[in-house]
Amino acid sequence: MNTGVKITAFAAALAATFGTAYGVGKGVGPIGEPAAPRHGGHAEAAQEQAGGDGHAGHGGGTEGAANAPAAGGLQISDGGYTLALDTPTPAPGRSTLKFAVKDAAGRKVTAFTTEHGKELHFIVASRDLTVFRHLHPVKAADGTWSVDADLPAAGAYKAFADFKPAVEGAKGVTLGADLSVPGAYAPKPMPPATPTANVDGYEVRLGGTLDPGKAGELRLTVTKAGKPVTDLEPYLGAYGHLVALRAGDLAYLHVHPNEGGPGPDVSFTATAPSPGTYRLFLDFQHEGKVRTAAFTVRAGETAGTAAGTAAPSGEASHDAGGHSHG
Repeated sequence: MNTGVKITAFAAALAATFGTAYGVGKGVGPIGEPAAPRHGGHAEAAQEQAGGDGHAGHGGGTEGAANAPAAGGLQISDGGYTLALDTPTPAPGRSTLKFAVKDAAGRKVTAFTTEHGKELHFIVASRDLTVFRHLHPVKAADGTWSVDADLPAAGAYKAFADFKPAVEGAKGVTLGADLSVPGAYAPKPMPPATPTANVDGYEVRLGGTLDPGKAGELRLTVTKAGKPVTDLEPYLGAYGHLVALRAGDLAYLHVHPNEGGPGPDVSFTATAPSPGTYRLFLDFQHEGKVRTAAFTVRAGETAGTAAGTAAPSGEASHDAGGHSHG
């Protein structure tokens, strides 16, 4: 039942998103046997965009990392498209964010291809990676997108737009732009690495492998009150949605789960573009509500040095104010 669908470093494709139960209780790092990766979908698109041959990311160590496809979201303009923020300095707390995607001629793009149930996926994260928002903006007829977001504290944030223009032969594009919330800024330290995250009475355990330039399996197991959750609900066409952000530059990776479900295990095949520290954010839906579990992972270290971590309550979330569908 568990066929591999590859996590991708989206050079130009940001987007979101199980069977035989996996063993649990392992930390993330080069431990366990990784699942055999499958080429296809967003992984190959990202490798093509990065100039790869569809086989990058299967080496090991430094050489493997050098061959990994480039991470996405590091540019405000790419492939002839630009992320234009109309509200680059939102007030702290809940406010409305507005933006547009513009083409090379400066015109607002109005036609997008629906992928994973959305024409565009929008993520906002704080630079210290303690705040994460997965939002669903609404598109106006003129191509302006808007969405309510709760940015709880002053500081530096980054917005990511994942989309595919409705143009023949177009590839997915991932763009990133800076947001600044005015006020006194006190950056928070990276949450420590632990193998579990707790959110709204659910415990999510992270196990598997995250290696730079080498495909490995990540396994997330959802329980509630000590019992496996076996009736996860589809969210954006799958039973889980995983985003990874690299500490320092907030390089964006996006992941889709392997086939299977509906829980308690959600598995992903992951390739980190480089050694370093990453934050993983898992969205899962149960009993009609989407929840987000967050983890800190250090790629490229020895066994036992990388694991998951629970995000501070209420800071990593699928923003309830952003559920409008465009």
